[in-house]
Amino acid sequence: MGGSTHDSTDFESEADRVASAIRDQILDGTRSPGSKLVERDLADELGVSRVPVRDALKTLVGEGLVTPRPRTWAIVREFSPADVADLNEVRSALEVLTFRLAANRRTRDGLARLREVLDTEHEAVRRNDAALARRAAADFHEQVTMLAGNDLLHEIGGLLKSRIRWLLLQHEDVDGVAEEHQALYDAIAERDVARVSTLILAHMGNIRYLDDPTWRDDDPLLGGAVGVESTG
Repeated sequence: MGGSTHDSTDFESEADRVASAIRDQILDGTRSPGSKLVERDLADELGVSRVPVRDALKTLVGEGLVTPRPRTWAIVREFSPADVADLNEVRSALEVLTFRLAANRRTRDGLARLREVLDTEHEAVRRNDAALARRAAADFHEQVTMLAGNDLLHEIGGLLKSRIRWLLLQHEDVDGVAEEHQALYDAIAERDVARVSTLILAHMGNIRYLDDPTWRDDDPLLGGAVGVESTG
């Protein structure tokens, strides 16, 4: 059962490879928000036909990283302040549950994999490789999801994976994030559910989004951005 699932995912189609390449460029900032993605140009650049490019763009639209345009092109999604706030609200709820479950259910092997990701993050910080440090920081959160041992939570996270990974790659304080990840790792290793709950809330730094339903009204960027339709 489980083996057959892994076997089927070992094969990566040409469309998957194209989607992976474009996804990485978007997440790493090589393709900036608002930049055009033209099927013909992408096909030439990646050395493939336009069919896998078209399929790859559809995949990335579904992941929320690309905005479709008429005919044969699209653009890299521009996340508005409201988009980021919405992501943070959902992430806040998921992360608290994820880290609490990980602290409660972590295994020796899973903890070793998390330690490996954290070591990569620390090493990248020491080498002043900010891009690698940010990627490792995002990997840290994804590995904690694996530690949580909840298939449904993992499935829900998968629907938002690309958008949340984009969000996790936006920070500049790579040193501070690595230190906070070290504290989170220690709490998970010690199975300290209460401490990991406090640490992850502080790590996200967006508690006001959950506690204050009127925060958008006073926000200088979001004031009035939601409009009258957002009453639910």
